[in-house]
Amino acid sequence: MSIVALIDYGSGNLRSAEKAIARAALEHKTGHKILVTADPAVVAKAERIVLPGVGAFADCMAGLKALPGMVEALTEAVKQRGVPFLGICVGMQLMATVGREFGDHQGLGWIPGEVVKLTPTDKTLKIPHMGWNELILSRIHPLFAGLKPRPDVYFVHSFCIRPNDPANILATSDYGGAFAAAVGYGNIAGFQFHPEKSQDIGQTILTNFLGWKP
Repeated sequence: MSIVALIDYGSGNLRSAEKAIARAALEHKTGHKILVTADPAVVAKAERIVLPGVGAFADCMAGLKALPGMVEALTEAVKQRGVPFLGICVGMQLMATVGREFGDHQGLGWIPGEVVKLTPTDKTLKIPHMGWNELILSRIHPLFAGLKPRPDVYFVHSFCIRPNDPANILATSDYGGAFAAAVGYGNIAGFQFHPEKSQDIGQTILTNFLGWKP
């Protein structure tokens, strides 16, 4: 049975993500087992990896580094072996070079760029950005197969990633200005929105992830 490692580092919305991915695997008979884990040995054997994240960038990065060998196991699996990887919310932001929330904090550096505060041009828009918003697909990608051009997905965030290379932006959304809502290249992808909270659209995306062969 193929393992999807859902990383538990004390900063993720684990249960809803676990249930949503497990549902996608069951309904589409993909044969995946979803393992919530803090063990780098499990990550080393996983066929796919999901890194969730809720909270401040620095706290999440510290939580990940606090697991002995986890950053090294993730880097080896994702960057060297090409294991399909999905970061969700802050889990996506951690792929950046630096997060600028409460100071500057080093990220994983997988997607060169920075994580910055949302600054809507419309000052009546509240931060955090919370609720449903259009996902504007920037280019064709296997994770978006079967979606209409502008599906609605669910966001909860105050910061967003700003990649150095616009080619790494897979989709945008608009909240008083455009921001990167999905990023990636090769075997790496990240969503600022929460697919596990995005109902049927989210389930389609998670099912696509389980079948993704980058």
